[in-house]
Amino acid sequence: QVQLVESGGGLVQPGGSLRLSCAASESIFIIYAMGWDRQAPGKQRELVATITSGGITNYADSVKGRFTISRDNAKNTVYLQMNSLKPEDTAVYYCNADIFMVLAGSRRDYWGQGTQVTVSS
Repeated sequence: QVQLVESGGGLVQPGGSLRLSCAASESIFIIYAMGWDRQAPGKQRELVATITSGGITNYADSVKGRFTISRDNAKNTVYLQMNSLKPEDTAVYYCNADIFMVLAGSRRDYWGQGTQVTVSS
């Protein structure tokens, strides 16, 4: 069973930066797209950024120019560099990955447990 383990959340002042990481547990699989979603209190979950296995990225309009998604395929890890953070970025951030399990012959999305990001002075 694949596990996605996130790290890097925390409390930061407005204008500050954080870097989130998400690593997939070792297994015999192929990872396609990876990404980050977030859910703020009382709001629906929204897409933040995605990155394909080839490095093509996509961002929500609200984070363009401030957040950067990247991945290290050798480490099965996706990152989210968040700069110029705003209070409205406060949310639980979830990583996700589109994974094909070779032994099982199945492909689906997997999700991390979430990491809290709080932007406040």
